[in-house]
Amino acid sequence: MIRGRFGVSDVAQQIVGGFLLSAPFVVTEEVWLLAASMNWIRTAITVFIVFAIGYGTLYRADADRDPDAEAEVGGIPLRFVSLVVISYASVTTLAFVFAAPGTFGATPATTAKAISIGSMFSVIGAATADSVF
Repeated sequence: MIRGRFGVSDVAQQIVGGFLLSAPFVVTEEVWLLAASMNWIRTAITVFIVFAIGYGTLYRADADRDPDAEAEVGGIPLRFVSLVVISYASVTTLAFVFAAPGTFGATPATTAKAISIGSMFSVIGAATADSVF
């Protein structure tokens, strides 16, 4: 069985899940300290993990969902593109709404790294909400 089309309700579920799971990590000093100490290779690995978790949760953990049957953007399923964008956007939004970079004295590079860490949790929440509801 293939689920229905990807729509506004799916995006809303991803947004709620993405914000819900990432919020505590955006305001945690330990995340910002870890980000400050990370090199770019570790950051790239973190980004890869976000993509792998997102894809795995959407299409490997849910046997009812077929990525080949979904609308695509450049050959990539729209649902997956939305998931990744929402995961990073929710963490970025919260970081700046809570003034976390200024509070923790973060450079732009450290802020990008902290966002990559927070997105690991955001993608779990967003993908789970999209898959469960």
